[in-house]
Amino acid sequence: MHSKKEQKKLGREKLQRIIEMCLAIENHTVDPFMLDVDNILAIVKEYFPQWEQAEELNLDAEAIHHLASVIKLQSEWVKHRSTSLYTDPFLLEEKLTQATKEEMLSIFLKAWHPIVELEQLSLHSFAEALRYWETLVPLKDRWPELAVPEVAAGTATRDELVKQRILSDKVFSEELECYWQELKAKVGEKGSDGKMPYWDFIGADTYEETVQRAFLTSFLVTYGYAALEIHPLEEAVFIKPLEKPLSKISAQQLISIPISVTFENWQKWKRGELK
Repeated sequence: MHSKKEQKKLGREKLQRIIEMCLAIENHTVDPFMLDVDNILAIVKEYFPQWEQAEELNLDAEAIHHLASVIKLQSEWVKHRSTSLYTDPFLLEEKLTQATKEEMLSIFLKAWHPIVELEQLSLHSFAEALRYWETLVPLKDRWPELAVPEVAAGTATRDELVKQRILSDKVFSEELECYWQELKAKVGEKGSDGKMPYWDFIGADTYEETVQRAFLTSFLVTYGYAALEIHPLEEAVFIKPLEKPLSKISAQQLISIPISVTFENWQKWKRGELK
């Protein structure tokens, strides 16, 4: 037999555990039906006659208060499930396993509501189409012929094409070779790990020259003089010269990699905002 003091201590500990359990349920960390309300009420009723001090009575009242909150949560849970036509999943599984194929088919046909749509050409829509075509302006009136002035064909010399920067004054293969050597020199001077930022290589003082360098760089990559290294997450593009030009163009080199060389991007590079 426990002494009165020990029983009161045990009762306070039980009330404290009840309060902690109720708080966990109120915070939605524990299922409200995990708490046996009848058992809790029996415990509170058992120890209530032993309370004499105000602190003990406050603890008892706090336990009753939180227990009432749990009962309210249980009531709301039952109300919600009943109004939403909730069915226990285990009960449903049991019914499905016991149902025959004919019963399953019957249930499916009762619940199946297919959407059917019928489209057809009616007399009204046909008459509307005829009126549309009758009121339509003839094609020759809608699309008048444009007066295009005739220009006599002429010829241009190589010097004129070079002056307009359509052709280079060097043979293209020689120009590409020089451009490749320039890339290797710049990578050795300013690059790291055998590569350098794409824009730092093609960027020039003028936008026109930058476009020209981007044009030549595309041929370096296509003909196997260099390779592009793209880091999508960092949105960074690097160019890496190869020691020797590839004799054969692999399938990987045939993949088109679009890089926008716009005037806005060139301005960002000039300001140091683009790599």
